[in-house]
Amino acid sequence: MTTHDARPVIVGVTGASGAVMAVRLVDALLRRETGVAFVCSSGGRLVWADELDRSYAATVAGWQESPHFTEYAIGDLRAPIASGSYPTRGMAVVPCSMNSLSAIAHGRADNLLLRAADVCLKERRTLVITPRETPLHSGHLENMLRASQLGAVVLPPEPPFYLRPQTVDEVVDFVVDRVLVALGVEDALEDAHQYRPDRERED
Repeated sequence: MTTHDARPVIVGVTGASGAVMAVRLVDALLRRETGVAFVCSSGGRLVWADELDRSYAATVAGWQESPHFTEYAIGDLRAPIASGSYPTRGMAVVPCSMNSLSAIAHGRADNLLLRAADVCLKERRTLVITPRETPLHSGHLENMLRASQLGAVVLPPEPPFYLRPQTVDEVVDFVVDRVLVALGVEDALEDAHQYRPDRERED
């Protein structure tokens, strides 16, 4: 069940691997006629070029055909999403680099993406962080803990092994569904009926 809300969701893309998750998330939001305020770092654009067949410019141009989509430049600190007085539904940083995670966890806000994330935390709005790094050292883990303590939802892109995914696309779609639920755009996972508790053990 989709929950309708006029406020946009901010989608931030950083230089971590996993640009396809950002594309699928924006596509899913626009299909639901949910407003998207989009901001991508320079590192995010570089990874985009390495990982995706369709260029950043072509993808954004397609999204801009929707009245629900707005792109903001990473350096535009005067953009509305930089202010707590501008109502949003929350933000997803998908994927989130360890550099951006560290900045968010420690209150650094020297570009629009980081400032928008900081605004979500200070205004007690939903901030979903999808970190894509492995293995993790203690500093990474401490930054995730700190971000969580500040109110962020840390949602790593873990495969749903209990659903026996056959393709990377299935894993990506599952992660995007999890992000939509965390943002409150969806009430429950679309594939929740396939979940089998007996596949998960405590021991």
